[in-house]
Amino acid sequence: MSIPTPSRGSLIALQGFTPLPVDANTIFQGKPYLHPPSPIAVSGIPFPSVTDPLVAKVQVYAKEKLPIQTYNHSMRVFYWSTAILHQQFPSLAPGISPSTIALTCLLHDIGTTTENLNSTLLSFEFQGGIIALDLLKEYSGSKPQAEAVAEAIIRHQDLGTVGTITTLGQILQLATVYDNMSLRPYLIHPDTKVDVNKAYPRKGWSGCFGTAIGEEKRLKPWGHTSHLGWEVFENGVRENAFMKDVDGWE
Repeated sequence: MSIPTPSRGSLIALQGFTPLPVDANTIFQGKPYLHPPSPIAVSGIPFPSVTDPLVAKVQVYAKEKLPIQTYNHSMRVFYWSTAILHQQFPSLAPGISPSTIALTCLLHDIGTTTENLNSTLLSFEFQGGIIALDLLKEYSGSKPQAEAVAEAIIRHQDLGTVGTITTLGQILQLATVYDNMSLRPYLIHPDTKVDVNKAYPRKGWSGCFGTAIGEEKRLKPWGHTSHLGWEVFENGVRENAFMKDVDGWE
């Protein structure tokens, strides 16, 4: 008995390729959120490594390759992304693979490691996307899933006002700028903020990532992060007042 080949449309939905405006202001229409966020605990969002061997394997890889601060950031981004998807885009949430979200979040900053920053002249997001694409192929992941992850990683700092981005890319953007600079802080309920930071402590993440930005600027002054403004972005990360109360949690 042959297994039906998924249609292009079903793959687009499953892997989070459904387009959204790249401009978050267009999405939220000047409002703090589309739907008031409700509290959700880490225990209420199952991490897919329990049921998906590919996610489990990539999680081991991420733990080995990333500093603990970056690994914890990546895990927090999974919970922020999932909460934002389900609470702000409920019509899209049921169709997107939680595994694809998890893989994207685990690998989105793989390009920032000392080894990977120094191994290429590429901007860290582009290098990270290539690493993720190759890794998922090596681990026998599907081509559409690997491409979805790579696209979202490559574009996760591609904030702008013109054009579209995948749904996966947009929730990754919203989650990372929330964790790094606390942009759109009202997208996440305060109780969720506390619970996720307790589960995956920041351990001084603001200073850690600020240093990584400065290092990429030193090594690659042409880097794509310049699109955000080197000093504006680095200072915004280091001076993240909204997360100051939890930034030193161990």
